[in-house]
Amino acid sequence: MANRIMLVVKSPEEFRRHAASCVATIGKFDGVHRGHQAILSQLRDKASELHTPALVILIEPHPEEFFAPSPQDCPPRITTLAEKIELLEGQGIDFVYQLRFDRTLSQLGAGQYVRDILVDGLGIRALIIGNDFRFGRGREGNFSLLTTLGQQYGFEVLETAGCELDGRRVSSTFIREQLAQGDFATVARLLGRPYSISGEVVRGRQLGADLGFPPCNIHLHRQRIPLHGVFACEALWQDRRLRAAVNIGYRPTVSDGGDALLEAHILDFNADLYGQTLQIIFCSQIRQEMKFPNLQALQQQIARDVARVRAFFEP
Repeated sequence: MANRIMLVVKSPEEFRRHAASCVATIGKFDGVHRGHQAILSQLRDKASELHTPALVILIEPHPEEFFAPSPQDCPPRITTLAEKIELLEGQGIDFVYQLRFDRTLSQLGAGQYVRDILVDGLGIRALIIGNDFRFGRGREGNFSLLTTLGQQYGFEVLETAGCELDGRRVSSTFIREQLAQGDFATVARLLGRPYSISGEVVRGRQLGADLGFPPCNIHLHRQRIPLHGVFACEALWQDRRLRAAVNIGYRPTVSDGGDALLEAHILDFNADLYGQTLQIIFCSQIRQEMKFPNLQALQQQIARDVARVRAFFEP
């Protein structure tokens, strides 16, 4: 589907400056996978029928992240917020309302949630939602309550379309499981595209260059990462498709923790990419992340990793 101009708004008041009503759906949309795409198709069709904009209410941060006692207690993100917004725009949506999940929202009663946000705020004419959707204080709101309130306030409530692959429901949880196993072929079928991570190349500690394998470093901007280890990847830069050995993780040999980092050593390429945007497409896992006794052992392993990546692309 061709891209179209999509507006991101941070409040109902901002939305109302552009439109008086909408057809909406609500969710985290992590991955914007084929299941989400089926819902977005439903959303576009209903919006076209009612001659009103299609709007996605995007919950940020994820409630699991907000309530988690530590980053390791929440599910890893498949996509960052920026990636989700770009993917939603590619699905032909008119508006994304970035609904901030915080303590105030978590304490909002279900009835007030519908009245303040959906009805008075967005002028909703139809809501497309899963029959397992829960909302409001203590997760008191459900599909049945939405249907009742829809009748009261004059908006239609429609159940989301289902999507299955090989007899299993397509979900973000299923995709995370396949990513953890390095099954990128299945992940691509579930997403409707190869799995990738995009970001700006930033300056690192130059350790990779000292070891003879200069990497392009990309911060991952998520509390938990869905992948750990070394991978054979393709790096998309402008109109070029390059081959890369990619490490993603916490660099246990040279770091005492901190934020996760993606390090891409692009094969047979030495241009300065600092400040440039790279899209890293994951093709195959080479090995798990591990800690080495010294930098010499790390250097030797990186050389073996690069050789295996070359062999993957040139069997």
